[in-house]
Formats: sequence, structure tokens, C-alpha cells
Amino acid sequence: MVVDRAELSSSLTRFYDFKGKSALYVGAGRGQLLGPTSGVAKVAAIDRDPGSLDGFRKEAATEWAGIPVEFIPRDFEKVDVRGDVVYFEFCMHYMRDPEGTLRHARSLAPEILVMDHLPGSKWVYYWAGEDTVRRSTRAIESFGVRRKEEHAAEQRFEDWNALATRLSEEGEESRRRVLELEGARDIRMRMDYCLYLL
Repeated sequence: MVVDRAELSSSLTRFYDFKGKSALYVGAGRGQLLGPTSGVAKVAAIDRDPGSLDGFRKEAATEWAGIPVEFIPRDFEKVDVRGDVVYFEFCMHYMRDPEGTLRHARSLAPEILVMDHLPGSKWVYYWAGEDTVRRSTRAIESFGVRRKEEHAAEQRFEDWNALATRLSEEGEESRRRVLELEGARDIRMRMDYCLYLL
């Protein structure tokens, strides 16, 4: 899988100024689009999967020199660390109760920043995530959006095998949909996403 991470990181830091801020970084182990050049002063890296934080931990030891990074391997709903902003990176659609998650975020920081998929995205279709993305988008939109910005990126795969491997754990419906592309090479699909400041 290839997605232009530099492009995603750039859209994030153009949308929100992290300079001097203490950030609660939710879903930190899955992408790390927030980097040390953002100017962030302090990071609490939160992810429910302890193993997924290992890559970030290694990177922090070198590239994040001088910026304190605390690693919190637990569900966000059990976190009680406070900061200036809670930043959700492509993980809001995984939350069992997005409304409750946003209420908890508000109790920890005055600002909430969400970067996540949009309904109707071709990428969402192939991993059969329409229901969860619609549910989380409704929760975000009803919470009180101060500012938002829609973007489109592109997911690229060398061939069908690479795509099928990437989506192998997404369930039976995703496997069925991916079969539509069996035998294809140089697969490119649109990934629509949105940045929200709440």
C-alpha cells in the first residue's frame, strides 16, 4: 500500500497550528502523521494496541529529541491526561460510542481535532466501512464543528494481491468487494477524508 503520507501530514499542519501545544494523540500507533516538525511541545501517544506504538517509540528516541512523548497503551476512554488538544488520527470510526468519545475528549482539552474518512470514499467501500464512517461522521457533525476541510488522497497498490493482503482482516463483505478487482494491476483508489476542529 502506498499513500502519500507527506501530503496527509501537510494537510494536517496547514489546517491546525500545533506550535507550543500539548497534544493527546489518539491512534498514534497507526499512522504518525503528526511529526516533530509540527512544533508540538508535548505529546501523549495513545493507542489501544500496545504493539502498534512500538514503531513510534523507536522514532521518538531519535527524531523527537527534545520533545517529551508519553506512551499510553490503552483505550482512549480510560485516559485521564489533559492537554491543549485531543487529536484523533483516522480512528474515530473505530470508536464504539463516538458521541461519548467526543464528550470525554472535551473533558480533557479545550480543542478537538479529528482527521478521518468520509462516507462515499472508494477506499471506505472496499474495506466495507460505510456504516461505521457514517456513524462517526454524524457524531462529529452534531458535536459542533468550528471549522472543517475536505480532502482527497489516493491509495495505491501494485496489484490485486497487495490490496487483498492489506484488507484481509476487514471481514467477509470486504473480501467479496475486493474480488471485483481480481487480476488488476497498478490499483489506484480515491480516499476522501476530512479535517474537523471542534
